[in-house]
Amino acid sequence: MVGDGAWETEHDVRLGVHINRFNQGAARLGGDLAAACAAAEAGGLGWLSVMDHYFQMEHNDAAEDPMLEAYTTLGFLAAHTSTVRLGALVTGVTYRHPGLLAKIVTTLDVVSGGRATLGLGAAWYEREHRGLGVPFPPLGERFERLEETLRICLRMWDPTDDGPFEGEHYRLAETLCVPAPVSAPHPEIMIGGNGERKTLRLVARYADACNLLLPSADEVPHKLDVLRRHCDDVGRDHDAIRKTVVPLGHLPDDADGLTAALARYAEPGIDTVVLRSPDGDLARWIDGVVAPAARRLAELG
Repeated sequence: MVGDGAWETEHDVRLGVHINRFNQGAARLGGDLAAACAAAEAGGLGWLSVMDHYFQMEHNDAAEDPMLEAYTTLGFLAAHTSTVRLGALVTGVTYRHPGLLAKIVTTLDVVSGGRATLGLGAAWYEREHRGLGVPFPPLGERFERLEETLRICLRMWDPTDDGPFEGEHYRLAETLCVPAPVSAPHPEIMIGGNGERKTLRLVARYADACNLLLPSADEVPHKLDVLRRHCDDVGRDHDAIRKTVVPLGHLPDDADGLTAALARYAEPGIDTVVLRSPDGDLARWIDGVVAPAARRLAELG
């Protein structure tokens, strides 16, 4: 089917995997994650991410189901990979103090040889905040904190300025970050979310990449048009922003069907499609379904 040109795309679309289920049992998790890393690298995947949550999402499974701490897990993934980009999809702005978050992502970037992405969003899961006693301010304030966090991280990664930061919500006496990131000029910044008025505006102003969560490829052109208008408003090159998407609708579970479905995301300009992991043997799924689809999409491009 690949050779007939029916799925020809305008440019390469890379595939990534988002690990959002950890139901294998604690004794198996380390080995299973290591095997998934090997499968992802062998299959030529461009991205591995994990959720950054304290509790499993209630609409994914149940809050009581297993959930690993994101950056500890990403450090483990870094030790078992050498090529894929790594990040949280995405870190809620309320979860960590901005200065500490910049230090954490810098550490991931250094130990991974420059493969870290800072994925950031406005946070939404109130139950886990209340459950662990983490403040959960109103949405408007969370967006204010998101913008200040982006400014703080960029300041922390500026080798020419380790002076104070004075914001409405955060005040840092020093923005010192040593060692500096390996990535130049800094780790990739990815903002996650679909909001057209605030989120995509922040992407245009601060981010190197965006992540959309959409039910189908039909929704992509409109969101990218909105992003383009925000880029025009701030004088930013729209093409300089890496566009990624997590499809929320049902996808085929065979390589041919998956290739056909994902090829549609290339047409409006998506660079990377990130697939949510199923329960079960993650490495086998990557080997048998995701990696073949990744190879076929590369051939179609």
